[in-house]
Amino acid sequence: MNQSEFEDSLKELGIILTDTQKEQLEKYYELLVEYNKVMNLTGITEHDEVYLKHFYDSLTLSRVYDLKQDISLCDIGTGAGFPGMVLKIVFPNLKVTLVDSLNKRIEFLRGVSEKLGIYNIELVSARAEEYALKNRECFDIVTSRAVASLPILSEYSIPLVKVNGYFIPMKGSKREEEDSLNALKLLNSKIEKVDTFSLPKEESMRTLYVIRKLEKTSSKYPRKYADMKKKPL
Repeated sequence: MNQSEFEDSLKELGIILTDTQKEQLEKYYELLVEYNKVMNLTGITEHDEVYLKHFYDSLTLSRVYDLKQDISLCDIGTGAGFPGMVLKIVFPNLKVTLVDSLNKRIEFLRGVSEKLGIYNIELVSARAEEYALKNRECFDIVTSRAVASLPILSEYSIPLVKVNGYFIPMKGSKREEEDSLNALKLLNSKIEKVDTFSLPKEESMRTLYVIRKLEKTSSKYPRKYADMKKKPL
């Protein structure tokens, strides 16, 4: 996806980039490639692939939620900043918090935010379940592109969501609704919408789950990391 194709595809999502945002995304790409030489940030470094599989993919969250509102958003297991940093660049109105268990990734993102002139963003080095214990019901939206299963992601993330807010995980082609029903019931939440679509050009499938939190989460969630037997996000 070259620059022109990227901008045209975003217009179909109702997004028109400013010149400043275009420059910020390009600088972000350059920093990603530079730092990836010394630390493992991504296996995708070719310019057009980053714009498709990281930048465009991150912005597909706007398919299911109006991100032009002044809302708080938390990205759990953000890695190299996808989707949270991209969302903050394109929707500067968002109050964004990026959480990752690996401090060197957070330091990379701190450098990105400084060099791009993005200062009103919170960067947190912590395991998701530890962060959730101290920040319950704080965010309008929580999202994640992490690789854990939907039930595990839900237990990490939904405790962070305000009542009547949304957890919107960004997943691949595998459908996980049935596997998640019990966990979502215990977390006082329900799936309101499932949006399945394909990325432009390569046609790989993506799925967005729009999960609304109906009531406060029980104090026993998130469960202890040792009990979940999954890698930290």
